Amino acid sequence: MRPIRIANFSGFFGDRASALAQMIRTAEADVLTGDYLAEVTMSVLAKQRDRNPGAGYAAGFLAQLRPVLAEFAGGDARIVVNAGGLHPQALAAAVREMAQAGGHPIPVATVAGDDVLDRVAGSDAVTRFDDFRPVTANAYLGGWGITRALADGARIVVCGRVADASLVVGAAAWWHGWSRDAWDPLAGALIAGHLIECGTQVTGGNFSGFDSAALSDLAFPVADIAGDGTVVVSKPEPSGGRVSVDTVTAQLVYEVQGRWYANPDVVADLSTIALEQTGIDAVTVSGTVGAPPPPTTKVAMTGEGDWENSMLIGVTGMDFAAKRQVLEQGVRAALTGVAGISAVRVELIGCEAQAPTSQNEATGFLRVVVQGTDEAAVGRSFSSAIVEMALASFPGIYLTAPPGKAIRRGAYRAIYIDQGIPDHQVIADDGSVVAIEPPAVTRAYAEEFDAPTEPAADGDDNLVEVRLGALAHARSGDKGGDANIGVWARDSQVWPWLRDRLTVPHLRRLLPEADDLSIDRVELPNLMAVNFVIRGLLGGGAISSLRLDSQAKGLGEYLRACRVEAPKTLVSELHR
Repeated sequence: MRPIRIANFSGFFGDRASALAQMIRTAEADVLTGDYLAEVTMSVLAKQRDRNPGAGYAAGFLAQLRPVLAEFAGGDARIVVNAGGLHPQALAAAVREMAQAGGHPIPVATVAGDDVLDRVAGSDAVTRFDDFRPVTANAYLGGWGITRALADGARIVVCGRVADASLVVGAAAWWHGWSRDAWDPLAGALIAGHLIECGTQVTGGNFSGFDSAALSDLAFPVADIAGDGTVVVSKPEPSGGRVSVDTVTAQLVYEVQGRWYANPDVVADLSTIALEQTGIDAVTVSGTVGAPPPPTTKVAMTGEGDWENSMLIGVTGMDFAAKRQVLEQGVRAALTGVAGISAVRVELIGCEAQAPTSQNEATGFLRVVVQGTDEAAVGRSFSSAIVEMALASFPGIYLTAPPGKAIRRGAYRAIYIDQGIPDHQVIADDGSVVAIEPPAVTRAYAEEFDAPTEPAADGDDNLVEVRLGALAHARSGDKGGDANIGVWARDSQVWPWLRDRLTVPHLRRLLPEADDLSIDRVELPNLMAVNFVIRGLLGGGAISSLRLDSQAKGLGEYLRACRVEAPKTLVSELHR
């Protein structure tokens, strides 16, 4: 059987509205997948559901589908999405109604059972989180419900919180008729799903070696998955962007936690993957070794968090560090003893220009952010403390905007439950329900992280100072409160140096704010990459982090900007 051709048209909630139409018309795909759910998305959908009990799904999918419904209905392709969010049955009903009204009725199936709020809300796993009351709790489901829905004839499969890559795993298993213990092929499909789940991130988006010209009309990706799990990642023509070993590596190391990449259906060993440029804008991904899934699956929980308020304060000219110190001392002194404020953070944005030619060039900012349990304290008390310092602080102080009100932040927590707890099921057009059994074979995994050794000596006195980004690419992101950074060598000559030099102690020196945090490091030699997970850098996660870059998206670019010493033989004059 020929490979299944799967195209992605959405990488997140709010992605390009025209992408579904573009991919239906250009990708020649058997299945089109759309990923809408991130850890923060469920909190957004919960607020929508609070305002309207019939909401709680990504309504943007309907807007994407409406203009091409007739075209899609007249073809053979299938669509699989997790746009159902917190209310997949409501979205499936809306799709059926729209198709019927347009004169193009098509079979629509729902994959549900991920909502486990009533099963975990009072459990010991949840109550250990002080003062946290979840309003959503959704287990990550695997792809076998999708497989069954497609096998039963569904043209559109609407899912709730299935794992992102499971959209692809389920479709590939349906096409090839894989058994549930076809570990290597399933692992290949899992990696394919991971590569295309974020849409244009694998075709040049957010890539540290970006080409501004290639970012115009950036293409969404396509994955051709063979029966043995070998994958070819490409993009439809004509379209912008590029697919290279580096752009694929960038997505491959994105938000991974170590050697084992786990999914409810299978685990992929990242150390076994080989990448090869096999055509213009085509990369073959082969050799992926799979293993049984873990006995547990992740549950993402969201709820109400603390109140938060912040101000951005201009700082100009000289003495940035001293001005920050003055402001922080004043803020902390003013808020000492104010009940209901639990956290204060003052961070400097920018650095002093040595020879500025305009005031803007000589300007940075001090961001002050507070969190707490009392709305008035975080709102009025905090604002007053800042305003009262206007004539009694460092020279040139000014606010960039009037003081604002406190806002209620969300809270995120994750736990793991047995895979048999979620009521994984497929609901057909006629309302009939098919239960999907949990995996019969599972395996527990223990990550083996690299020892935090000191960087190896270069053995070469002929060293030059260079930005790390001259020798390596990087991609970073978030997993709950943890930050992930994948760093890989630009070529095979750089890899031995990168492997030996970029150790945990060296990373701590480049990133002092992580000095007291646990850092895990794993080498992936096939990718010429090292992967770091910095535990707790983001605090409570993206929806409650005090950091400006709450999802660690820019952390990799910061690291590439840091200066390191490297042998002159590795560095061209152009890259210093």
